Amino acid sequence: MVKEKTKKIMNSDRKLAKLIYGDSNFKILEEGSYVICAVTNKEISLRDLKYWSVDKQEAYVDAKASLEASK
Repeated sequence: MVKEKTKKIMNSDRKLAKLIYGDSNFKILEEGSYVICAVTNKEISLRDLKYWSVDKQEAYVDAKASLEASK
């Protein structure tokens, strides 16, 4: 599964991805190379995506942004 995700990430040119965020992973609905942080509006490469909210279905660039979103 990890190899499959990596292959999809590597084959996707600069395009916004659409994801479903789960408890410990995400599912790619529309292939792309990045998502947008809900707090900072910065691009997050799918390779670097580590923080998200399952309830809000939002991505965050880092822990600080994640905490900010929970306020």
